[in-house]
Amino acid sequence: MSTSLKIKQLFSFLVVLLFSLSLSAQEKHTISGTITDAANGETMIGTNVFMEPIMKGATTNVYGFYSLTVPAGDYTLKVSFLGYETYTQQISLTKDFDFNLELKESAYTKDEVVVKGEKKDENTKSSKMSTVEIPIAQVKELPALMGEVDIIKVIQLMPGVQSGSEGNAGLYVRGGGPDQNLVMLDEAVVYNASHLFGFLSVFNADAIKGMELTKGGMPAKYGGRLAAVLDISMKEGNKKKFEMEGGLGVINSRLTLQGPLVKDKGSYIVSGRFAYAGLLGGAIADMATKDNDGGTGGFFAGASYYFFDVNAKVNYTLGPKDRIFASGYFGRDVFGFKSSDGFSANIAWGNGTGAIRWNHIFTPKLFMNTSLIFSDYIFEFGAGQAEFELTLRSGIRDYNLKLDLNWLPDVRHNVQFGGNYIYHTFTPSSVSARTGDTQLDLGGVIKYHAHEAAIYIQDDWDISDRFRVNAGIRGSLFAHTGPFDRYGTNEVGQVVDTTKYNVGENVKTYAYAEPRVSGRVMLGKNNSIKASYTMNYQYIHLASLASISFPTDLWMPSTDKVKPQEGHQWALGYFHNFLDDKLEISVEGYYKTMKNLIEYKDGFSPDQNINNNVDNNFVFGKGNSYGAEFFIRKNGNRFNGWIGYTLAWTNRQFDDLNGGNWFPATYDRRHDLSIVGSYKINDHWSVSAVFVYGTGSAMTVPAARYFVNGNIVTEYGDRNSFRMPDYHRLDLGATFNPKQKRPRRFKSTWNFGIYNVYSRQNPYFIYFATKTSEEDQTISIEARQVSVFPILPSVTWNFKF
Repeated sequence: MSTSLKIKQLFSFLVVLLFSLSLSAQEKHTISGTITDAANGETMIGTNVFMEPIMKGATTNVYGFYSLTVPAGDYTLKVSFLGYETYTQQISLTKDFDFNLELKESAYTKDEVVVKGEKKDENTKSSKMSTVEIPIAQVKELPALMGEVDIIKVIQLMPGVQSGSEGNAGLYVRGGGPDQNLVMLDEAVVYNASHLFGFLSVFNADAIKGMELTKGGMPAKYGGRLAAVLDISMKEGNKKKFEMEGGLGVINSRLTLQGPLVKDKGSYIVSGRFAYAGLLGGAIADMATKDNDGGTGGFFAGASYYFFDVNAKVNYTLGPKDRIFASGYFGRDVFGFKSSDGFSANIAWGNGTGAIRWNHIFTPKLFMNTSLIFSDYIFEFGAGQAEFELTLRSGIRDYNLKLDLNWLPDVRHNVQFGGNYIYHTFTPSSVSARTGDTQLDLGGVIKYHAHEAAIYIQDDWDISDRFRVNAGIRGSLFAHTGPFDRYGTNEVGQVVDTTKYNVGENVKTYAYAEPRVSGRVMLGKNNSIKASYTMNYQYIHLASLASISFPTDLWMPSTDKVKPQEGHQWALGYFHNFLDDKLEISVEGYYKTMKNLIEYKDGFSPDQNINNNVDNNFVFGKGNSYGAEFFIRKNGNRFNGWIGYTLAWTNRQFDDLNGGNWFPATYDRRHDLSIVGSYKINDHWSVSAVFVYGTGSAMTVPAARYFVNGNIVTEYGDRNSFRMPDYHRLDLGATFNPKQKRPRRFKSTWNFGIYNVYSRQNPYFIYFATKTSEEDQTISIEARQVSVFPILPSVTWNFKF
């Protein structure tokens, strides 16, 4: 089917749907507005707005906007959000009108849920499934690595989500790799979400307002990734008064400033973190290497390290129908190394993002957001010894224009539609070198230019009290264009010819339609069954030599050789709430297929990318992932927590790898268990605990080494046929709120934590050393495990005024 025909069909579907819904909305009236927090003026996401006696309602969007269209009449309006007082008012709806409201935090905690979050029965009654939402307040209560609160680490505790290795901040969701997650901060894509070589995430919890992870049933408004969407929203800033908060921890300090630009009309927030170079450098230098004899030693002696990041945001209300936002993030990691023999190396990497957004309310039923977005990720490596210097650089830069509209024709429909355009510039690998005054020719900078566009429509349709469906379709297009040089290679990989493409000349174009559907059937008042199907295409790829995500990984576009990744996921789940929605359980099963995955060829080395196209060194394959996820969560006034368990299989098949046989993916994990709990002892003390267990990661190991004509030859076993030791760890935490004799603006808390309480030596990676005997010409292989974190106590002082 041609691209033009697909687009015409998509627009025809849009027109027919909008026309039919407009007919159903006649002779009704609309109440709409924005819900904010009375304490600081922040808009509230997911607030429930409900109308009695028809028992119908809506929830606010990410900008706090809601709209309800119902028949004329008398109603009881109720507005509620967990941890806040429920607002109730009698209204006579005889015409359309705006109703903005400030919700007050509940003054009563006894017998009430104090953890602020989503609507209590959202997990059973909405059409969304495979979705994770964790309140930031709860995240801050849990024990953390070196006392640094990390939202990614908490997400990894949910079923279906895992880390790559000890301490790693990468997300591996339902068998997908880290490149298959769409990670956004205020709509801007974050391509590398970690500090400290993956041990910490780039997201500062003090600047974060909310987050939502979608593992399956991905709505049509999202695209470009196969596995998951992590949508993170920054705080807007206090519109009522100036506030300052921060903290002093073991590895870094934090400071956040926020306040009104104009009271109740605009606000700002600036939040930053800076790591202590000396402490981090020492920690890296002391990284433990454990061999079979139990010996340990410094792995990176001579290392230095620091990181920093800054979040900033301003917003202003232009009038009753218009509001503007500007937000940005900038962060860098800098690693240095010097040896006693004169060798030195410096590595720097980080993200920069920016977004300008405009909200406009056309009518009480139609809300629009327009965004202009910038994203940039860069990695730089420099090394030298004596007169020789080597520099390597890679990265990706995006310019994104995005339009989203939300139309609510009546109480049963929530229609979203829009589109976006992205201009990508990829720099997979740029290498330069010199010795003395002589510059070496290593091929210069090779860049890839690409255009990505999409349009979508989706409708969350409440068919009846029992049945609800969210159906949508997304049309996507990707074009790789010049300037570009395509290097042709022979059977042994030597470049034999070059095809040149001029500026703007098309190299390869792809276009696809991506249907999405999810549905819910209520079995009773408190339980439901949900199902979903998602089809996704991903046009960018991550090439990695390591078994875990590192900043050295290379981002690549789809080209004439690299086809877009294609994914299909089916999911089925049962959801049940007990004890007035304070206890929820769910069981989800899923099956996913993936095509056009990439890996480097066997025997590849980075020098093969010099004067060559990176994709000439790829091989292509497919994969699947399937499993079951079990989840139990308790929400209460004193005790909160959850148990998550995942049983899963993740496999890959490449014709040119492992003899063409299927093999487990590196991050295939059969069993994954998380137990999380926090308990409020009294007004001053609360405690928390986290226990995790996971099957060891798969890896490929040498099967034998022997001499051939005086040279050592290594023979490897089947791909990923060896398992690292299983991973498990217990963390404990406590929070102390000092007693205040009288109410004061200045408040402080102390957070105490113990990471890895019983000092489990979990493997970070395993490498193999060779011992040779020249006398009898024998070789022995010795496995050596590198472990990073033993037992680590921490203390953090937090303040706010």
